Amino acid sequence: MALSFALAIIVGSVMASFRVAPIPPLRWLGTLYVEYFRNTPLLILMLIFFSGFAKIGIRFSGFTAAVIALGLYTGAFVAEVLRSGISAIDRGQIEAARSLGLSFTRMLWTVVLPQAFRTVVPPLGNLLIAAIKNSAIAEVISVNELAFQGDLIVSRQANWLPIGLAVAGLYLALTIPAGVAVNYLEQKLAIRR
Repeated sequence: MALSFALAIIVGSVMASFRVAPIPPLRWLGTLYVEYFRNTPLLILMLIFFSGFAKIGIRFSGFTAAVIALGLYTGAFVAEVLRSGISAIDRGQIEAARSLGLSFTRMLWTVVLPQAFRTVVPPLGNLLIAAIKNSAIAEVISVNELAFQGDLIVSRQANWLPIGLAVAGLYLALTIPAGVAVNYLEQKLAIRR
């Protein structure tokens, strides 16, 4: 899950940059990426990377397919969150960077994106929590994760309710600390206006 979220941050940052680029083909590519991955069910993406690519000779392990699918899927949402953060940046910051002679790329990566990340800590935290929960879908491609382990235990015990409640409790044990960490970061990185 950590690998897929790191991939989502990287891909989302690049695609958000494309979405605000002054070059139309990059904007189109960014829009195409966001629309495709945001509007395709995660389960379908996992099956494409695990089974679909195998049909053309490109084989991914279940774990790798899950990391790629979850990373690309979450990356589309990260791109939109960052794009909104970029839109929230004061125009004066952008004008100041231009007056210093910074190229669009340099301005974006050294002035705009660092401020945008600070602005969007809460929605990025929500995406992290969603990614933790969405990782359960990897069970369908036999990735040995929490929900998969729960199903293994159920197959021996034949009683889903207590096992299901225990698995849900374990997901809570992962998501609640993530929420606390996000709240801490939000307060620590808050931009005073």
